[in-house]
Amino acid sequence: EIILRFSVSVIFLCFGLVNSQNYSVLDFDATGDGQTDDSNAFVKTWNAACGGGGDISILLIPAGRTFLIQPIVFNGPCRSSNTKVQLEGVIIAPSNKEAWSNPNSRMWIKFSAVLGLVIVGSGTINGRGSSFWEQNLKASQRPTSLHISKCDNLSISGITSVDSPKNHISIAACTNVAISNIRLFAPEDSPNTDGIDISRSTNVNIFDSTIQTGDDCIAINTGNTNINITRINCGPGHGISVGSLGVNGGNAAVSDVQVTQCTFNQTMNGARIKTWPGGQGYARNISFENITLINAKNPIIIDQQYIDKGRVYSAEKSAVAISNIKFIDFRGTTSKKNAIKIDCSATTRCKDVLMNGINITMADGKQPRVDCKNVDGKSEDTILTHDCFENI
Repeated sequence: EIILRFSVSVIFLCFGLVNSQNYSVLDFDATGDGQTDDSNAFVKTWNAACGGGGDISILLIPAGRTFLIQPIVFNGPCRSSNTKVQLEGVIIAPSNKEAWSNPNSRMWIKFSAVLGLVIVGSGTINGRGSSFWEQNLKASQRPTSLHISKCDNLSISGITSVDSPKNHISIAACTNVAISNIRLFAPEDSPNTDGIDISRSTNVNIFDSTIQTGDDCIAINTGNTNINITRINCGPGHGISVGSLGVNGGNAAVSDVQVTQCTFNQTMNGARIKTWPGGQGYARNISFENITLINAKNPIIIDQQYIDKGRVYSAEKSAVAISNIKFIDFRGTTSKKNAIKIDCSATTRCKDVLMNGINITMADGKQPRVDCKNVDGKSEDTILTHDCFENI
């Protein structure tokens, strides 16, 4: 039997030829036994793949192996038009905080300035975050598992992330992002283990994924525009949140966010917008539509009086302006009587809020309560949300 191995493959497509070159971490002395530090092998493989030519360079992390790596940065730009990370095996972090080469690192795996980055495969990233959670460290003292910044035309699909010390994936300063068919898991009581955090990014599409964590399934922070989230199974966790925005008097800017066909299962919150007193800027053109609720505690929330743990409330002098918000076709059950809370600022009020097709009941069949304050908008519903608005 003769086995031929090619490091370069040519793929024939109807649009022409695509030249792809493959780089396996095993060819650069990775061990993959789950105990040996393979960080240097990953760096060598990345340098070769990123520095290689052709249309597509592929960094392969093969199936059937477990690779232990310390905090690592994969920097671009790369020579190839697209750089693909094919994750089929398992990547694990050091066993506990003390075993990290830099225990104060804020990121475990980072990609920066890689145009056309593709992260794909059926493999797993295991952040082994329990030792960080057990020490009750602040969120700022724990690392993100996968941080991606300044990577335009980014695609992530198929992978699984478990037990991140903090948030699983952060997307920062990226344009044109597609994230699909991923799975993010952490225990319900794990602190600040957001699924996906997005900041300063444009044209981000997240769809067909499952997120079960101890905090927000998806958090949309400041500087974002045109964010589309579709068919996400969220829960346990804290729902899908815009914010928090305007901390320490900051100027926030979030617009054009669409969340559709999502399910909130046993979540602390569902659709949430949260801003700090004293903030500035705006959150506008945000819609949550066609939402399924399974015993979600707080299905709909706008909170302009948000105060995180350890912070001291200061007198409100300004507020992030919230406008053109839609909650449409929410159906299912809640475990809390005060299911809908729209607590807006007297300084700016929430304007142009629409709530239609809100069909939420408690487990015993009773109608939950709706609490509204300083909100202007309308609803065609006659039972649950009609009395929310002062100027119907």
